Amino acid sequence: MNVFLWIVQAVLAAMFAMAGVMKSTQPKAKLAEKLPWVSEFSPATVRFIGIVELAAALGLILPAATGIAPVLTPLAATGLAVVMLLAAITHARRKEPSAIAFNTVLLVLAALVVWGRFGPYSF
Repeated sequence: MNVFLWIVQAVLAAMFAMAGVMKSTQPKAKLAEKLPWVSEFSPATVRFIGIVELAAALGLILPAATGIAPVLTPLAATGLAVVMLLAAITHARRKEPSAIAFNTVLLVLAALVVWGRFGPYSF
């Protein structure tokens, strides 16, 4: 199970690192072509979401891998679960069911890491 959790952490970290870099570096107009929801948020909010996702991606891997404050790993996963819950609410408001399904999958994976790393498979 420990190896499985590491794989889930790595997949989540890769996905959120890519999304975070994209949201924190690209202009809002370019993002709106791929992510229509950004039109409802200010550029600062979109950048903040990207920075949060990037920080959480680092938090999923680095603390556990280095042994420095490994409790930050499940906390990062908790933060991602909250971000995905808020994203699902936004997509529900916009009536985008496929995006809600994707957010739900990521939320469940993040919750799995929270459970495993706070629970029986902590560091």
